[in-house]
Amino acid sequence: MRFEIMRLDDIDGTAVDSTVVDAASVNRIVQQAAYNGQRIYIRPADIDAAS
Repeated sequence: MRFEIMRLDDIDGTAVDSTVVDAASVNRIVQQAAYNGQRIYIRPADIDAAS
């Protein structure tokens, strides 16, 4: 399964950038965001739109 992870702006919460990763990478990215104090939003990637 693939997930879209968006890094959110600290002030207004808008998405600054996004990336699509596999499930195995989600934990590492969440740990990095927590360590750096970043806000992120994670959702399943829309596989149909990518095809």
